[in-house]
Amino acid sequence: MSVDTKGKSLTGFGLSYEDVEVGDHFETPSREVTAAVIESFAEITGDRFEIHMSDEAALRHGFPARVAHGLLVLSLIDGLKNNAVARFRAVASLGWTWRFSAPVLAGDTVKAEVTVADKRTTRNPARAILCLRFVVRNQWGRIMQEGDNQLMVYRRDMA
Repeated sequence: MSVDTKGKSLTGFGLSYEDVEVGDHFETPSREVTAAVIESFAEITGDRFEIHMSDEAALRHGFPARVAHGLLVLSLIDGLKNNAVARFRAVASLGWTWRFSAPVLAGDTVKAEVTVADKRTTRNPARAILCLRFVVRNQWGRIMQEGDNQLMVYRRDMA
């Protein structure tokens, strides 16, 4: 999907459908993905695949160090979005289309650039849907993950 990046830089809380246009964008805060965060995610999910649990196992599989769960990073990015300088009047996430482009290693710091890629109204006059495009980068600017989120939001003065 081609995204117009000439939009405005978004700020403010409680953004409704009418407050944003395709191409508008913002950046999330950053977060270090520590070994402790990876271990906590493994404990919660039960996903203890060995590349997540030790550097030695990761090395055996061709990775330079312990690898964060892809879904852990996606979850962190969604949380960072909800703590960014721009926040939507969201109803619910309707789904994600996502790609894990490179491994996030223990000790990496991630953040995302978020762009409004598309927007549309729904049959419910109080709600609409934004397609948000995420590009997740590490501390060196390398793209680690990317994809789209369909986010249902409120229309202005409707809810």
